Amino acid sequence: MKKLLNLWKKYSFIMLFAFVILSLFDFRIAIAAIICMIAPIIVSLLKGRYWCGNLCPRGSFYDNVVLKFSKKKKVPKFLKSMWFRAIMVVFMMSMFAIGISKNWGNLYGIGMVFYRIIVVTTLIGIILSLFYNHRTWCHFCPMGTIASIISRVRKSKKVLQISSSCVSCKLCEKKCPLGIVPYDYKGNILSHPDCIQCGKCISVCPKNAIGYGEK
Repeated sequence: MKKLLNLWKKYSFIMLFAFVILSLFDFRIAIAAIICMIAPIIVSLLKGRYWCGNLCPRGSFYDNVVLKFSKKKKVPKFLKSMWFRAIMVVFMMSMFAIGISKNWGNLYGIGMVFYRIIVVTTLIGIILSLFYNHRTWCHFCPMGTIASIISRVRKSKKVLQISSSCVSCKLCEKKCPLGIVPYDYKGNILSHPDCIQCGKCISVCPKNAIGYGEK
């Protein structure tokens, strides 16, 4: 199972490419993008933002393709602020709802709405990566924000824990694509609602102080 997950994380971006190309031949195919809008919310009920760091095809694209030319710089605080993220949720959802209502009954038109949203937001993510890190878009992605809010009240059994053997070397902070500071949770559960559980902090920890455990 772990091998399959690793393969998915590494190559699922191919599905994003297929989506962009195939939908040009028939925009109705683009309606499949609803999966990537609903799934993050469903998964967040049990595992927080797990979808974002492990199952999202666009996340795979950012991690395996965009990372290679990203500036890898810290994302500005205002892009991570709740007020900015709230504005993005309201704006994006409003634009989406208006587009769907205008094309109601027309599957080609509805597909075009999905296609436009996915392509435009992906391009925004690519452009921002030229200035900041490869996961900049994920800081204020509307679905990621909603999943983050749900994560604040979810009851997940499997959690990331930072043991007392942590020496605060800061390698985990540098590796985290969402700018979270794992060593701040030394001796406790990493309860940050924006943790996408990508495992980058686990792989880089020299003391094996970070790992999954049960509540």
